[in-house]
Amino acid sequence: MYLAIARKWRPSRFEDLVGQGHVVQTLKNSILQSRVSHAYLFSGARGVGKTSVARIFAKALRCAQAVDGTPCNQCDECLAIAESRSMDVVEIDGASNNGVEAVRAIRDNVAYGAASGKYKIYIIDEVHMLSLSAFNALLKTLEEPPAHVVFIFATTEVQKLPLTILSRCQKFEFRRLSTQQITERLKTIIDSEKVSIDEEGMRIIASHGDGSLRDSLSLLDQVLSYFSQGGDQISVTAAQVVEALGVADTN
Repeated sequence: MYLAIARKWRPSRFEDLVGQGHVVQTLKNSILQSRVSHAYLFSGARGVGKTSVARIFAKALRCAQAVDGTPCNQCDECLAIAESRSMDVVEIDGASNNGVEAVRAIRDNVAYGAASGKYKIYIIDEVHMLSLSAFNALLKTLEEPPAHVVFIFATTEVQKLPLTILSRCQKFEFRRLSTQQITERLKTIIDSEKVSIDEEGMRIIASHGDGSLRDSLSLLDQVLSYFSQGGDQISVTAAQVVEALGVADTN
């Protein structure tokens, strides 16, 4: 089954991340210095690495073979987290689980220790979608969390979070990526995918990604699908990129 490029090339190590060095360095240092907080808030535009960093950080906290804060990506725990089947790393979509009942279930479960390892981790994506009553239900747990629990919140609209929640988290602002940063990542991926797109074509894709690497990779997928010819070597020019995306050349 075909796997979209954005999913295939999703970062699995801190070193694979693009443009978020300030976040990566702080998180790795917190592990090495045993200064892991009970709650983290990752905010920023779509497709810049918030959920990917949350998963990598979860692996780093639970990987028994981690070196210098970097998970091995080979042990059973790393593989379980990557495949979303770890019992001790719970991912929740705030958009579809935004009621107080979902948060009460979390509150009731945090008292129990991890099935294995030191930390039990809750990743709540699009946390700003939680209702006010859900935030209130979560507040007491954030005020006095058990030592084994780590919350990682991700949001594209940090201004919608109550100040009482914000004040109890370590906050990290993820930056939009520059066209140059996205272009460099596209080069690496294109070389590995054994296709050819000229420099200007990659720049056009990157510029229309609007600072989002995920959006840029989706556009790359669209271009490659447009010119795919049954497994033959794909070679695409800038003019063909404009044609495939149906956009105006930004020049």
